[in-house]
Amino acid sequence: MSNFQLSLRTRVQPFKGSDEWHPVQLERPVPVDRTAILLCDIWNVHWCKSATRRCGEIAKQTNQVVSFARQSGTQIIHAPSDTMDFYQDFEQRKMMQNLVPVAMPASQDLLDPPQPIDASDGGCDDEPQCESHGPWTRQDPAIEIGDTDGISDNGQEIYNLLQAKGINTLLIMGVHTNMCVLGRSFAIKAMTRIGIDCVLVRDLTDAMYNPRKAPFVSHHAGTELVIEYIEKYWCPTVLSQDLMQIS
Repeated sequence: MSNFQLSLRTRVQPFKGSDEWHPVQLERPVPVDRTAILLCDIWNVHWCKSATRRCGEIAKQTNQVVSFARQSGTQIIHAPSDTMDFYQDFEQRKMMQNLVPVAMPASQDLLDPPQPIDASDGGCDDEPQCESHGPWTRQDPAIEIGDTDGISDNGQEIYNLLQAKGINTLLIMGVHTNMCVLGRSFAIKAMTRIGIDCVLVRDLTDAMYNPRKAPFVSHHAGTELVIEYIEKYWCPTVLSQDLMQIS
């Protein structure tokens, strides 16, 4: 059996009630055939120019990782929200729509503390800020879609696929860390609440954050704060290099 050797990073709080947290590494083999990689909202264009640029960089790196994982037998799921009309004639989309529906478990009521960054202005770090709208029409074309991949932006459909294939580990990469990666119906919060083991690929994600808002740190530092928040309260993270090695 082939495995990913995941170096999971999480955060522990030795003294409850304090604000002291420490990163901890856990080494865990995860069977390739029980793992899926989900690409969250890696769109072809974003309303924020800086976000579009960063997303394009992530897309190129993502394609390399996904290509290797696919060849190793990993299930790939493309989830570019609000663009399913573009994919209506793709076999990978039809496959997801034709899966036998599976009842989802009851959603657990998990602790959901406030996030560490203020993105109330939409998070655009351009100056002046770009006007918010929905220009995306498809996933970034730099990412190849394989014959065995799935395409969906629907949590129920994605859960159907996971159950059909006996998959319980969902590796999530894409954007944006503090928004869609956490909040979509197929993303970290929803899937964690129904018992799926989620893992964020932390070097292939990016937050929507404007450094002119609290806590007034750089864009990169803001993204790192969100990653730490996820490690504290939602799920562990890995580096994409873990997905480029099979044992």
